[in-house]
Amino acid sequence: MGNCSQGCKDYFSRQKNTNIRLTLPVVCFVWQIAMIILFGVFIRYDKESNAHWVETKAHDNITSDIENDFYFRYPSFQDVHVMIFVGFGFLMTFLKRYSFGAVGFNFLIASFGLQWALLMQGWFHSLDPQTGKIFIGVESLINADFCVAGCLIAYGAVLGKVSPVQLLVMTLFGVTLFAVEEYIILNLLHARDAGGSMVIHTFGGYYGLAISRVLYRPNLHQSKRMQGSVYHSDTFAMIGTLFLWMFWPSFNSAITDHGDGQHRAVINTYLCLASTVLTTVAISSLSQKTGKLDMVHIQNSTLAGGVALGTAAEFMISPYGALIVGFFCGIISTMGYIFISPFLEKTLKIQDTCGIHNLHAMPGVIGGIVGAITAAAASESVYGKQGLINTFDFTGDFKDRTVLTQGGYQAAGMCVSIVFGVVGGAIVGSILKLPIWGDPADENCFDDEVYWEVREPATHHLISSQLPDEEEEHQESIPPILEYNNHMIHKQQDL
Repeated sequence: MGNCSQGCKDYFSRQKNTNIRLTLPVVCFVWQIAMIILFGVFIRYDKESNAHWVETKAHDNITSDIENDFYFRYPSFQDVHVMIFVGFGFLMTFLKRYSFGAVGFNFLIASFGLQWALLMQGWFHSLDPQTGKIFIGVESLINADFCVAGCLIAYGAVLGKVSPVQLLVMTLFGVTLFAVEEYIILNLLHARDAGGSMVIHTFGGYYGLAISRVLYRPNLHQSKRMQGSVYHSDTFAMIGTLFLWMFWPSFNSAITDHGDGQHRAVINTYLCLASTVLTTVAISSLSQKTGKLDMVHIQNSTLAGGVALGTAAEFMISPYGALIVGFFCGIISTMGYIFISPFLEKTLKIQDTCGIHNLHAMPGVIGGIVGAITAAAASESVYGKQGLINTFDFTGDFKDRTVLTQGGYQAAGMCVSIVFGVVGGAIVGSILKLPIWGDPADENCFDDEVYWEVREPATHHLISSQLPDEEEEHQESIPPILEYNNHMIHKQQDL
């Protein structure tokens, strides 16, 4: 009976219908039309992007257009935008047969997510009670990109195992959950999290991990042949790493206060990232008997310092403090890839394709802890009286808050992000598990051919036209390519 049951499960797994010719266009068209209608009803330009800017300048005694927030925020917006569309996209191209899905679906998620984020964040943060409108400017675009980053992080956990329709559904709910938890953490708890260690990375990490757990595939080993990487796919992924690494100071400082706060956030992140690289290389080398480096560690763990310093980036953590955070993040993240990822899959049934637990979830929690400790330890002698007020925004309803209380609320914010990620991910995962989304069968995961038109290399057609003896001779002349799957092996190219 048991064998029969397993046989039935395998049969239905093979019978999965991945034809999304109807569902994907319907979802894209309907949701985009909904965005147009909702934007028409709610979204308007703010005073600095409106044609009435000339009148605003005269009314507010502004003497130059350079004082428009666009000129202050746009350079940071450019950097963050590149991180979202290039950095995250190429970071996930390490799989040997899933580069189209990595970059293309990243593009799809971000393009839909930023529209929905402008609405969701606008309803929670900038809805004008008098007009019922949402007024957006360049800072709104940055915050929308931040929101999308949380969904792209979650995508990393299910990379290659879900359909584009599932990804759009995951983004719809992810952006909604993000906007709610962001409002609770930043507005109600009044926690500071400029670089999003808690709001973006911790939430996105645990959201993706929870979804991956619910969508657990016991027969994923049937796609094991596709789970590795090859030399050129790892090189492309390293492009994503370098874009993210270079622009992370902009990510952590993009929405901080003008002046010293933004300046300090850039310096702290810059130093923390540099420190992370050295310890990542050290642990990666130590983990191998031959001392060789693992490209997976270099692609991912070198970025963990930027994640971990997101909360405390604008605090007076000091330059050496930033180096310390980076030092430990490189160690912890790399050890996560070596020990924790196998444990999560074997024991907790969490199949984390990109290792987002080691790059985002765990460093995000570290960032929340560092932020809580740094806030609680803040003093007037270090910050100055006005500096404390500016850094932690001790104004209005929060003017009497102490630094110890602030530290407690920082820790509470981290707990909120974890709860929203885990509970929200479990619920959304249950929705995505319905057999209506066109997800691939276990043996077809991590393969672009399921959802993309993939053209074979020109050499394939050349070889096909040759005589048998010529074909065999041509194959022997082709050097082996390097293929990775935990351990490096040589394998003849399959032609």
